[in-house]
Amino acid sequence: MADQNLEVERKRRLRSARRLVVKVGTSTVTGADGDLCAERVEPIVRSIAAIAQSRRQVVLVSSGAVGLGRAWLGLHTSRLGDMVTKQACAAVGQSLLMDAYKRLFAGCGLKVAQVLLTEEDFTVWRRYSNLRHTIEKLLQFGVIPIINENDTVSTAELTAIDHGKRAGFGDNDRLAALVMSGLEADALVLLTNVAGFLRGTAAAGGGSGADADVIPLLSEITPELKALAAGPSGGGRGGMTTKLDAAELAMHCGGVAVIANGQTPRILERILDGEKIGTAFVPSKRMRGKRRWIAFAANVQGRIVVDSGARRALEQAKASLLASGVVRIESHFAARDVVSIVDAAGKEFARGIAACSSHEAETSLDDQKTPRNAAGRNASRVMVRRDNIVLL
Repeated sequence: MADQNLEVERKRRLRSARRLVVKVGTSTVTGADGDLCAERVEPIVRSIAAIAQSRRQVVLVSSGAVGLGRAWLGLHTSRLGDMVTKQACAAVGQSLLMDAYKRLFAGCGLKVAQVLLTEEDFTVWRRYSNLRHTIEKLLQFGVIPIINENDTVSTAELTAIDHGKRAGFGDNDRLAALVMSGLEADALVLLTNVAGFLRGTAAAGGGSGADADVIPLLSEITPELKALAAGPSGGGRGGMTTKLDAAELAMHCGGVAVIANGQTPRILERILDGEKIGTAFVPSKRMRGKRRWIAFAANVQGRIVVDSGARRALEQAKASLLASGVVRIESHFAARDVVSIVDAAGKEFARGIAACSSHEAETSLDDQKTPRNAAGRNASRVMVRRDNIVLL
């Protein structure tokens, strides 16, 4: 019965979705030669246009700039070893990417806007809010926002691939999920070159897989599930691991995420019609607004180590974090930065927005050691206020 209820909920949510974020990967956007693959991209553009013209709002997150720039400059993949070359390819390719989308969407009677983002757009609350307002206005104008990371000035995504590991910010799967979170969209669709999240060795091998291999519906992302996920695919930067991370964030937003093959005919319309296709991730709970930003979108700047009493106060009494419960301050941070709160063993159990800088925090810790004041006590400074703390 639980599975049946989950399936009903999946259909209901997707059919009623009014705002969605669609991400297309490099393996979908570009062909083997590095040029734009019109055969795959044009049908997706037509689908987005049809959805937008049906009074739904669509935001497109598109990879492919580095590949297009490399092909246009005539560079072999082996020549992209240094960061500056990759950034140069991104600078060249981004204009080619937007020119192609402008032409394709114009053929459907729609205008597009370019939005290039960096990590700071998600780690600074004011910029995060401003980003939402700008995209909201574009959607009101009937414009399709097309988003990509600004690789020309940001190396997070390129570095993550060079080091073979996921950064806190640095792949368009996660970027799409962060955009979904900021816009409070109803659905996130990740279009890739596989049919969905595949069972067993098919997922780890990165093969396309048959529909029978696809896990159709998930309500929880477990460590065992992540262990099945693949590394980066041949042409792209993310792989299935980053798609699971993005889906997990989407679920915390209270939205539905779908991983599906971008080459499937009318894939977006079929997903929104509620057809059982790809892998859908349906949430069981929702983390709201600022708390979600603290937990997922923000970049942690420092660590505060607390004693067992402070941990109990945070977890059980829902208290603010006071200087009296702090053991030590690790790393520098400014007031309003997001900090990690860990116990004496170094285990992170919460995050929060610092009420003061690390220098002020350390001064408060020193004050705790001074003699009591005339009233017979030392006022313990608030390090992180309760309404700015998220328990992990």
